[in-house]
Amino acid sequence: MILVPGVAACAAVGVAMAQGVLAASFFISGQKFQVAADSLTARGFSLYGMIDVTRKHELVPVAVSGFRHATVSGLCQSVVVDVPVLGTQTLRLTGGDGRPVEASNLFIDATTESVGQANFDGLDIGVAQGALTKGPVRSADRNSRFFDPDGVAQQALSTTLTDVRVSAVAVSAGTFNIPGLRVRLQQGDHACF
Repeated sequence: MILVPGVAACAAVGVAMAQGVLAASFFISGQKFQVAADSLTARGFSLYGMIDVTRKHELVPVAVSGFRHATVSGLCQSVVVDVPVLGTQTLRLTGGDGRPVEASNLFIDATTESVGQANFDGLDIGVAQGALTKGPVRSADRNSRFFDPDGVAQQALSTTLTDVRVSAVAVSAGTFNIPGLRVRLQQGDHACF
């Protein structure tokens, strides 16, 4: 009962963002969640540092991975919450098993990332954040007081990542099409990894 309003709100926000109704600039909850994928292939990749802000105005340093157009197989997203009386609960979203997930202007604000194998074409390491052109930069980030145009960034024309494991505080996308979407609320810890 305690989780239902939060789950409904998360689902509504996710649908609104996927349909392009809600802007990608928002206060984060500050709670980390997991995002995993068997593979992620993208045209236009960027990686830059940023500071996200919670509703309580706490600052959370993140590495933002941006993908202009991404194709994802074996997508899993999970958040584990301890609920008084009910115990540990997991909200888990999966999709892209039969047909791949497709996203445009996908941004993942991560605190940690690991990849089994990363392949890049047209890679630039050490480019200034303000000079990123091969991959996207979220417009809300570019206009943020925390965006350092002279900060160090990375970009590539394309990338293929396998066995992706990310601890994130936010994910946003211009479009996010998920075939075979499944959302489950389960008792216990059923995190993606």
